[in-house]
Amino acid sequence: MEIKSDFTVLLVEDEAADVHLTKMAFKQSRLLVNVCDVGDGVEALAFLRREGNYHSAPWPDIILLDLNMPRMDGKTFLTHLKQDEKLKRIPVIVLTTSEAESDIVESYELGCSGFVTKPMDLSQFLRAIQKVEDYWLTLVKRP
Repeated sequence: MEIKSDFTVLLVEDEAADVHLTKMAFKQSRLLVNVCDVGDGVEALAFLRREGNYHSAPWPDIILLDLNMPRMDGKTFLTHLKQDEKLKRIPVIVLTTSEAESDIVESYELGCSGFVTKPMDLSQFLRAIQKVEDYWLTLVKRP
């Protein structure tokens, strides 16, 4: 039997440690959040289009996107996503280690909804995820 969640988050991240920490942060939530993870942009598009093994994938409320990944990086994924009429309205929050101004500017130009630099400190990372959750899953109204 499938457990009904309040929200679904698609985490596009290739680093297993970051996947683990992000899932751990959402488990501490007062909301029931289903975190689905994929390792790169190619898998993320297959997930969103419900292709192959993802034929019954849930529709995400938000996408958390790393920029630096194999096969298809975050910027290329964002370009494909925002060109797809069915997918372009899903809020995408870039969650990356990069603090480069060029990455921030380019991500917003490509259509991201927010840009968060991953804190290296565990407690700060958990707080950052909590703030993303508070804003994107409880405060903001989405279509």
